[in-house]
Formats: sequence, C-alpha cells, structure tokens
Amino acid sequence: METRVRLEIDGPVATITNDNAEKHNAFDDAMDARLFEILSEIKANPDVRAVIWRGEGRSWSSGRDVSAIGVPLTTDQHAALMRRGHDGIQQLWELEAPVIVAIQGWAIGGSFQRALMCDIRVAAEDARFMLPELGHGVIPDTGGMGVLQQMCGHGLVSDMVLTGRRLDAEEALRYGIVSRVVPDDELGATVREMAETIAAVPPLAVSLARQVIGNLARPGIAASMADERTFQTRLNQERSQS
Repeated sequence: METRVRLEIDGPVATITNDNAEKHNAFDDAMDARLFEILSEIKANPDVRAVIWRGEGRSWSSGRDVSAIGVPLTTDQHAALMRRGHDGIQQLWELEAPVIVAIQGWAIGGSFQRALMCDIRVAAEDARFMLPELGHGVIPDTGGMGVLQQMCGHGLVSDMVLTGRRLDAEEALRYGIVSRVVPDDELGATVREMAETIAAVPPLAVSLARQVIGNLARPGIAASMADERTFQTRLNQERSQS
C-alpha cells in the first residue's frame, strides 16, 4: 500500500497526513490514488466527525512532483485523468465530516487548490501560497480559481494565476483564504482543538450547516471545474501537436 499519504483515526477525528517530506510533500499519481481511497474510506465511516489534513516536514505540499510530469498523453487519456482527479477530490463535498487543513511552509498549485476545496484552512506563520501553473504552460485545474474568485474577487485570483504571485500567511488571512494564523509550533495543537470542538457538536447540525454553506459556493465552483477539464485537455492537445 502507498504510505506517503496516511490515514489515522483517533475516536471521532480522522487525520490525513502527507508524508513525502523530502520532496516537500509533492504528489504523484500513486499518492493521488491513495488520497482518493482515503476520502472514500472516511466517507464510508459514520464515526468520523471531523478531519484534519496535515503534512510532515517543512511544507504541507509543494504541489505536483515535477519528476512525474511530462509523460505524453492522448486527448482521451488526458480527459480521463482530469475526470479521475476531479471526481476524486470532489469527494470532499460528499463527506459528513468537515475538513480542517493545517498548512505550514509551501501550499502550491494543485495541492493549494485541494486545500481551498476543504472547509477550514489554518496557517502557520511560515506558510506561503502560490499558483505557478501558467509558467508551465498549463492552467490551474483543481477548482482553485473558482474558490479564490468567490473568496477574494477577480483582482487577486487574476494576479495569482496570471503572474504567479506568492502570498504569505498574513496576506492569506486578510483575503480570507485562511481563517487563522498561528505560531509554527502551535499549528498541530490548534487544529486538533478545532477538530475536537467540531466533533463534540451534534453531527446532524454540522452536516446541515455544511450543506447550507456548500450550496452557496459549489454550483459556481463545479461549473469552473468543468471549464478547467475542457481547457486543460485542449492545452495538452496543443502541446502534443507542437
């Protein structure tokens, strides 16, 4: 079994851990597959009342492992890859338990976007956020543009996407991307306390509140992700023909 993404369940709190620390928790296909399995496992476990998503080492996740990029794909293969990725991460919307992301160091690219798909993000003081995809000839394709548009408006999402602008933790807090910034050595304890607070609330109330919040945001994000699938596959086709 893939061990660079782990699931641990302690009472009502599940913890997902990115554990590819020597690569700043960059993800490859095998890690993606295990992450999606873990989300499915959590979805099927009614005893889980809150989820923490954390990373080992210096960063939460630096995005895609660049050593895994570059394999040529046909249009059909690329479209299928995009569908698997979107279907896998959209399981976050189907969980009964809210997901709190504990971010230290880098949150880059697709991994940053996955964090944006979660319920709550808490940043350590050293956290940094970036969407560098255009510099690699592709577009962000994991829902992040839609989420940032809703959170921060047109100006910031355009700046981050078009220029690759980096945000630090305090900027992310001002824009509402994270809800709290804490000292680096308090990150783990802070998110654990938050998870336990949520787990102590009647679960039906938590589930219904999440549905209300989700229904405000998800139609637009889902439409944005559909565009991402189409346009990213088009870019792949252009590269393969050049």
